[in-house]
Amino acid sequence: EQNTTFHDNYLDIDYDLSKVLFIATANNIGAIPQALRDRMEMIEVTGYIAEEKLQIAQKHLLPKEAKEHGLDIEKIHFAPGALELIIEEYTRESGVRSLTKKIAAVLRKLAWASASGEELPAEITPEQVRTYLGKTVYSRDKYQGNEHPGVVVGLAWTSVGGEILFIESSLQPGQTGKLTLTGSLGDVMKESATIALSYIRAHALELGIDLEQLKDKEIHVHVPEGAIPKDGPSAGITMVTSLVSAITRRKVRAHLAMTGEITLRGKVLPVGGIKEKILAAKRSGITDIILCRENERDIEEIDARYLEGLTFHYVDEITEVLAFALLDEVVDQVK
Repeated sequence: EQNTTFHDNYLDIDYDLSKVLFIATANNIGAIPQALRDRMEMIEVTGYIAEEKLQIAQKHLLPKEAKEHGLDIEKIHFAPGALELIIEEYTRESGVRSLTKKIAAVLRKLAWASASGEELPAEITPEQVRTYLGKTVYSRDKYQGNEHPGVVVGLAWTSVGGEILFIESSLQPGQTGKLTLTGSLGDVMKESATIALSYIRAHALELGIDLEQLKDKEIHVHVPEGAIPKDGPSAGITMVTSLVSAITRRKVRAHLAMTGEITLRGKVLPVGGIKEKILAAKRSGITDIILCRENERDIEEIDARYLEGLTFHYVDEITEVLAFALLDEVVDQVK
């Protein structure tokens, strides 16, 4: 029978909680005990994107913090790119708590200068932000090119937004068929790599791969930023593309990113976090994105202004991914 009361031992009183609705929040549901999660109705709310944080900062955070620091908001002007710098290189969060603290830190510098009789700058530039806040804490995601075979850009979702993810594959002399995975990969991501390699071996003929190429060779798949744990199935098609590119030494199309789960039959399955991934891709200079066809509905829900400059390629099979992603150009030597 369900408990209906809570007994306060300090006051020695029972409280009737039978009609109380409890609302709990968490940044990571994985940390909630399963027994507690089973008794909750989960409502997922996505974090703010950079553009939304900028609007919140301009319309709400700046006026509030300026008032608290005794500054006239009409005299506080951030130059283009200054607030964006704080958002992207000094904070990494789904909300705006750290952003509020960083803005307050800048305004404290201005309040001190004003109290000391100094004239406030006409506008706060990105260079002045660096002076006030010191060395940047985070670096912006940036497309680094993929001149080497085996290098493919994937898209990842994290609790603080989307990110681009480079996946690198190479062949080297060693034990035939050995697969080495590095980069702090979780179990699901390791399984994606195993599935990718199994698919390639099973369909080598149609992929134009001679399995003799893999004789006395071991395969190494690495995902940079090894100190950061990574997991999830959405890198499946990226793994296949990276491995096929490394084996055939065919270059991958430039400014291309992809996300999608892979099956042993070569089917591409939909994944989540599409909005955050798309915005990360655009921010990084990506122009073409490969997605599962079922994810098209997620794209339709994103404001059109965020999709400008992006071309989406929807697929059902991994063969469609490889046909678009891999160029005919073969790189014989690493430059």
